[in-house]
Amino acid sequence: MTSTTAPPPTQSSGTETEAGTEAGTASEPHPQGSPHARRFGLPVATCLVMGNIIGGGIFLLPASVAPFGTVSLVAFGVLTLGAVALALVFGRLAERHPQTGGPYVYARAAFGDFAGFLAAWSYWITTWVSNAALAVASVGYLGVLFPAVGEHKWSMCLAALTVQWLPALANLAGTRYVGAVQVVATVLKFAPLLLVAVGGLFFFDPANLGPFQATDQSAVGAVSATAAILLFSYLGIESAAVSAGEVRDPARNVGRATILGTVGAAAVYLLGTLAVFGLVAHEELVSSTAPFTDAVNAMFGGTWGGTLVACAAVVSMVGALNGWTLLSAQTPYAAARDGLFPKAFETKKRGVPVVGVLVTVVLASGLTLYNYTAGSEGVFETLVLVTTFTATVPYLLSTAAQLYFLASGQSERVHRGRLVRDCVLACLAFAFSMWLVAGSGYAAVYQGVLFLFAGVLVYAVMSARSVRRRRAAVSPAG
Repeated sequence: MTSTTAPPPTQSSGTETEAGTEAGTASEPHPQGSPHARRFGLPVATCLVMGNIIGGGIFLLPASVAPFGTVSLVAFGVLTLGAVALALVFGRLAERHPQTGGPYVYARAAFGDFAGFLAAWSYWITTWVSNAALAVASVGYLGVLFPAVGEHKWSMCLAALTVQWLPALANLAGTRYVGAVQVVATVLKFAPLLLVAVGGLFFFDPANLGPFQATDQSAVGAVSATAAILLFSYLGIESAAVSAGEVRDPARNVGRATILGTVGAAAVYLLGTLAVFGLVAHEELVSSTAPFTDAVNAMFGGTWGGTLVACAAVVSMVGALNGWTLLSAQTPYAAARDGLFPKAFETKKRGVPVVGVLVTVVLASGLTLYNYTAGSEGVFETLVLVTTFTATVPYLLSTAAQLYFLASGQSERVHRGRLVRDCVLACLAFAFSMWLVAGSGYAAVYQGVLFLFAGVLVYAVMSARSVRRRRAAVSPAG
C-alpha cells in the first residue's frame, strides 16, 4: 500500500517514503507545509502507545484480580512477557513496512488482499465499538465530578456523546493537535497513577496482601483465570505501527515507541496493582468499587481521593479516545488507497483521514444512543466483548506474516543475524495472540466470526470494483 510521503529520498533521512512496493500504488505528498499537520516524534508516538493501552480499566483492575490473591501478579508478569514479544514483532515489521496501516500492511504484504482486508475490517470494528464503550464508561466518573450528569439517562447520553466528539474535533483539527492532546492527557493521567504506583510503596503494608492463592484452583488455573481478566489490558500495542505514516523516521521510531510504550504501560500496571494490594486490606479490596480511591485515602487520609481518581479516569479515557479515534481512521485509509475500502476513506486533510474520523465517530455515537434508548440489557456489553476477539485478528495475522517472512527466507525482510531470535519472538507473539483469542470466550469468538464474515461481502464488492477499474484502465491500450 502507499500512504503519505515526503520527497523521495531514503527512509533513513528522517522522512519516510510510503511507496508500498507490495501494494504497487502511488505515493502521496504529506502536507509538511501545513501548520496543522505535523509528524509525530518518538515521545509523541510513545505517548500514543501508552495512552491507548491504558484507558479507564486500570482504575478497577486491582479489585478485579484481588479475589484470586497475589498470584495475579504472576499473571501480570506472564502477560507482560507476551505483550513485549508482540511489541518487538511489530517493531521488526515496521522496520521493513513503515507505512500507515500497521497490521493491515503486514498481512497484505504476506498473504494478499483478502488477509489484508480482514485485518483492516476487524481492526476498524474494534476501534469504533471500543470508542463507544470508553465514552459510556467515562460517564460514571463524570458523575462523580458533576453529579447532575448521572441524574437522567439523557444527561448521561449527552455527556457520553460530548466525550466522543471532543477528541474527534481535535483529530479533525490536524495531527499537530492530536499529538498535543495525547501528550497532555498522558502526563495528566499518569501523575495520579504514578503517585499511587511509586508513592504508595512508601506506605506499603505486607499484612494487607492477603493469601498468595485465594481460590481453590491450582496455581496454573489461578494464573489462567486471572489472565482472562487481564488479557485485554494490553490492547493498543499496535498504535504506533498503525499510524506509522504520521511518525518521523518510522522504520526507526515505530519499533522504539512500541516497545517503550508497552514497557511503560506494563510498569504502571504492575506497580500500581502491587501498591494498591499493599495499601488496601485484602478483604476490603475484593469488594472495592474504586480501589485507587481507597489507596489514596489510605495514604493521606480524608476522602479527596475520589475526586482525584475521577479526574484521572476522565483524562485517561479522553486521551485514549483521542488516540483510538486517529487509529480508527488510519487503517481504513490505508485499505482505501489499495481499493479495498470505499475511496472516500482516502480523503486526508491536515494529515488526518477526515472521512474515517467522521464515519467512526458517527457510528460510535449511534451505538451510544442505542445503548441509552434501546433498554436491552447486555446487548452493548456483548458487542464490546466481541471487539476483544476482533482486536486479536490483526495480531494473529501480523505475527503469522512475520513467521512467513522468516520461514520463506525473504532476504529483504529478514535480518539473518537475528533469525533465531526473531523466530522465537514471533512464535511467542503468535502464542500470546492465540491466548487472547481463547480468553475472549466461546460466545465472543462465535459472534466475532459473524462480524468478520459480514466483511466478506464488503470485500467482494470492493474487489470487483477494483478489477473493473483496472480493466477499464488497460482497455484503451488493448
